[in-house]
Amino acid sequence: MFDVIIIGAGVCGASIARRLSRYKLDILILEKENDVSMGASKANSAIVHGGYAESGKELRGRICYPGRKSFKKLNEELNFGFLANGSLVLAFDEEDLKTLDKLYQMGLENGLDDMEIIDQEKLRSIEENVSDDAIGALYCKGAGVCSPYEYVIALVENALDNGVKLELNSEVVDIEKSNDTFKVETSKGETYESKFVINASGLNGAKVSSMITETNFDIHPRSGEYLIMQKGTGSRIKQVLFQTPSPKSKGILVTRTYHNNILIGPDAIDEEEIDLGTHEERLMEIYKLAQMSVKDDVLNLKEFIRSFTGLRPASSTGDFIIENSQTNGFINVVGIQSPGVTSSPEIARMVEGILVDLGIDLTEDETYNPYRKPIIEYKDLEDFNKVKDLVDLPLGNPDRLVCRCEQVSEKTIRDALNRGIELESFDAVKRRTRAGMGFCQGAFCKNRVLEVMEDEYGHPIENRKFDSEGSGLSRINKKDINEIIKKMSK
Repeated sequence: MFDVIIIGAGVCGASIARRLSRYKLDILILEKENDVSMGASKANSAIVHGGYAESGKELRGRICYPGRKSFKKLNEELNFGFLANGSLVLAFDEEDLKTLDKLYQMGLENGLDDMEIIDQEKLRSIEENVSDDAIGALYCKGAGVCSPYEYVIALVENALDNGVKLELNSEVVDIEKSNDTFKVETSKGETYESKFVINASGLNGAKVSSMITETNFDIHPRSGEYLIMQKGTGSRIKQVLFQTPSPKSKGILVTRTYHNNILIGPDAIDEEEIDLGTHEERLMEIYKLAQMSVKDDVLNLKEFIRSFTGLRPASSTGDFIIENSQTNGFINVVGIQSPGVTSSPEIARMVEGILVDLGIDLTEDETYNPYRKPIIEYKDLEDFNKVKDLVDLPLGNPDRLVCRCEQVSEKTIRDALNRGIELESFDAVKRRTRAGMGFCQGAFCKNRVLEVMEDEYGHPIENRKFDSEGSGLSRINKKDINEIIKKMSK
């Protein structure tokens, strides 16, 4: 019998689990995929948003800024990678300037104290590679970037260290309630009992909710495609560069990632069905629009290494849904699209408050440890000539470079494999160590990583393919981009 069952190990489920792990509670996370952070939390813009883009009339507008303010301390405790490098919403004409003023006013209403509208001169003094066509910007000093999947992984690892249980490959198929006890059945045929259930299941939010309670909302996928450039390109951009937003999106952005790649995107398309593929027409439109924000030599398709699609779980209400449902004790945390990552610390606090109102006993656990050691930390790559001899060291040598593009050692791989979650795929290691995220995208290191996994775990790794490539997804890759470059040069 658990006190709390959390359905979903994305950013919300992970944040809630870690928040509640400080109390003497029995907590279980159920996740349908083979790893944590496999949905919207894995594939997004990785921005820690300022808190000015949504009105305070909306829940997501009210909790974004409080969430953002938590990230510095969270990163100090969990070491997932956060950089408060600031954001700029660019204006290119008088209408854009009017939009900036509206955003500024919303920011003031939401309590922000670190933003200002700046003119061309100041804009160029803080962002030298911004487009010459930009005539002003809304500058938010405390916004920034993080590594979102590393954030979720860190939250779950810390929660597990503090006693939370995790079951992967466990899709919830039925929920019943009898005598104030919930019974949650999974695809494995297991049934778990709990006093409270928290539905943080992302795109499946409405489906899971309807298993147990009256559900008057829908969740639909809103897709956004992205392009990533090779490591080191991110140093050309100091702040996150937004264009003025639309009703669906915060606009095409150009930003550095935490690990110093350039990331551009996303567009925003409401989908009838889930499509995680990427498409030439959409990516080239994103690339064209992104070029408006920066000088001509900042973006170069020859530096492209990967495209991906993120799916935002957009609710029919247009806002976050965080509530005790009509089935008392079943708490919905759904419709968490942008700024979901930024808001996640505050979402966890809200859910804690709902549980308190429902009568849960929150007794502090004196053994609670909020700290988690990093698997990796940000680093610039060394001159390969200085480290190339490490590539050919034998299996078992901790200094052996398993991945040469990102210079990831065998010691780092083995550390990632022993953090409380048994990893089942190359992609799971990639998200934790960056092995396979470099220029060759795993062509060199995939089998070397799997070799270490099999040596460490003592059994074959059945999923010997990339999660994405092995699933049959159609994604624009470097070969496709090279063909596009040839067409553009004719």
